[in-house]
Order: sequence, then C-alpha cells, then structure tokens
Amino acid sequence: MGATTARAAVIGLAVLTAPILATRSLTMRQRYARTVLRCLGVRAQVQDERLQREPGGVLMVAGHVSWIDVLVLSAVAPSSFVARADMLDWGLLGRLARRMRIIPIDRANLRALPDTVGVVRDRLAAGQIVAAFPEATTWCGRAYGRLRPAMFQAAVDAQCPAQPVGIRYEDERGELCTGPCFVGAETMGASILRSLRQRGIVARVRLAPLEEPGLCRRDLARRCEEAVRETRQVTSLAAVA
Repeated sequence: MGATTARAAVIGLAVLTAPILATRSLTMRQRYARTVLRCLGVRAQVQDERLQREPGGVLMVAGHVSWIDVLVLSAVAPSSFVARADMLDWGLLGRLARRMRIIPIDRANLRALPDTVGVVRDRLAAGQIVAAFPEATTWCGRAYGRLRPAMFQAAVDAQCPAQPVGIRYEDERGELCTGPCFVGAETMGASILRSLRQRGIVARVRLAPLEEPGLCRRDLARRCEEAVRETRQVTSLAAVA
C-alpha cells in the first residue's frame, strides 16, 4: 500500500467516525481536527498576538483558500462555523455539518441574511466563538477578496470583538503553496486527492490582536481585512499540530 493510499484510507476512516466525534465537546473537535491534519500531512503553526481580555464571544474571521481552512481553525481554536447552506445537502458531510451546528448561509438569498446574522449574534452573546469567511468564496492564496461587512454586524450587535486570522500555506521550502486551494469547478474529491499527494505542507496561522466591535460594521470589516492581509509577513511561529 503506497503512502497516498494509506493516507486516503485513514482520511476515509476519519470521515466515517466524524459524526460520532461531532457530538462531543469543542475540545474533542480540536483534537479531532489536529488528527485529520496530521493524516493529510499538513503541519499547522501559529503566531498568537491576541490581546488579553475576559472570556466571552468572539467573531473569528479569516481569508478563505481551502476546505482545509476549517480544520486549521478548529485545531487552533474550537468554534462553530458559518458555512454555505448547500453543504447541508452533501450526504455524510451534510449530516456532520448539522451535528456540529453549522450556521448555514445562502449568499444568493439576501432576504435570509439578516436571520443568519441574528443567529451568529445570539451565539456571540452567549459567549461562543463563531468562525466565518467573509470573502464569501475561496481564493488561491496569491490573490484575495475583500471582507464583506454583513457578518460583522453580528459582532457590533453583540458588542463582541472580532479575531482576524491569517492563513498561509507553504511548501517544504517555505514558499507560498497553492496546492491546498479549492477553487473553480474542481470537485471535493479531486481536491482531497491532490492534498493527499502533497508533501510537507505547513499552514501558517496568525492570530492578530483582537479588534473591538465599535459601532460600524464597515469600519470593523476594514480593520480586520488589513490585519488578515498581513499574514504574508508572519514569522517566528510555534507549532500547534
């Protein structure tokens, strides 16, 4: 059995056991995410620049490159996620998403957006960490989209800070790697297979200082976007997975 085949078998087992682990605590999800990343051959490293504050709700926002981003963020800080609504129809992954209490968002249905923001607001107010990808789509890692302001209204309404997160994938030489990206018409299966063939991928994660919510979602989105973009300058990282 080749290395890629063996890793694929382990990932298949991880997917089958995921619904069981999804019913457990956030700490269990964190351990699970770290295990799956190791199976994928991805090593996550983090630079934590967060300012100290009392425990409470936090809106975690990041640029979006790959489906692996969810595993990386889960490995760093257990949280619930805002994700595309059609994910709930993806068979086993859809059932897993429901058990993990994914907050579905249908970006084609603007009338439903306030309700989604309201769910995020309520979870933040209850002291939870909620992760979102405000670019609204994935990018290759060499180019980026702007962070759309709609989801930031939840942080403003709940008066909870936002946590900007930068994720950059690098190869064994420390150069930017687009291998993990999931863009265009590529299928999930093809993306997973390509990821399994990769070697020595490092996900460099920068937890920038918390941004206070203020009173304007557009201003909060702008501040977080500036912080997320600085991920290209991340150095001196400590391994977490």
